[in-house]
Amino acid sequence: MLFGDFWYEGELCILFADTNVGKSILAVQIGDALSRGRPLPNINMRAQSSIVLYFDFELNDQQFSKRYTSAEDGQYQFADTFYRVVFNPDAARANRFTSYHEYINNALENMLITTQARIIIIDNITCLRTGTQAAATAIALMQKLQGLKNKYELSILVLAHTPKRNPAKPISRNDLQGSKMLLNFADSAFAIGESYTRADLRYFKQIKQRSGQLTYGADNVYLAEIIKPYNNLHFSFIGGANEAEHLLQYTEQQRQSTEERIIKLHQQGLIYGRLLRIPGLHTLRYTG
Repeated sequence: MLFGDFWYEGELCILFADTNVGKSILAVQIGDALSRGRPLPNINMRAQSSIVLYFDFELNDQQFSKRYTSAEDGQYQFADTFYRVVFNPDAARANRFTSYHEYINNALENMLITTQARIIIIDNITCLRTGTQAAATAIALMQKLQGLKNKYELSILVLAHTPKRNPAKPISRNDLQGSKMLLNFADSAFAIGESYTRADLRYFKQIKQRSGQLTYGADNVYLAEIIKPYNNLHFSFIGGANEAEHLLQYTEQQRQSTEERIIKLHQQGLIYGRLLRIPGLHTLRYTG
């Protein structure tokens, strides 16, 4: 186990969530623990120090440093076996390749050969999906990663964003952008959801698994809170819960409040057109 039943050794695993939910925080925390060989509290993990490559397409140096620095404690000291890798698109070698993505693939493999790392984290695949060929680029990268995984016996964690989703519904594989195709290349996948009971509370849910068992489904998601007691922003793991308890609840009071708000705006002349009351649904629809 590299991160409980969520990610096993030898797997290509996808971690997905909405923006600013904590994907990068968790990924760095997992990488830090694996590089030190120190399992995280309340999580089953391998207790063996490993070289970890963390490819950061998400944060610049200042943003990353801010998360792991405090005025009282200074900078958090990562292990010598934890490498944060940032690609330079203006590097001279990049011009030798037909595309930036080919350059990334080549550089990634060179890093594997140089460092002998067998655990890599990519944060995130969404940042590589640009232009009209976004889906094709992501799929090509996943195919390349599967090839590298088999060639070098790697364990790979890939981060991805979700499109805007309904916070009242449980997280599913449909919440991953390009889910059907991307998940075909993954051995496992899990997601981070926001709890609407507390602003700092999150839950982890298994979406796909091959090596292990479905331990953390809708009836037993794993709760954690984001904390920064010193100079290390990270998750504190709590335990199991039911996903339904942490979803946004659409109550009758909220529906009525929305209706009253719309009617008030209409009376003020801020909404033009006809307001139609739909029997039995307690909602208002606007038509031009």
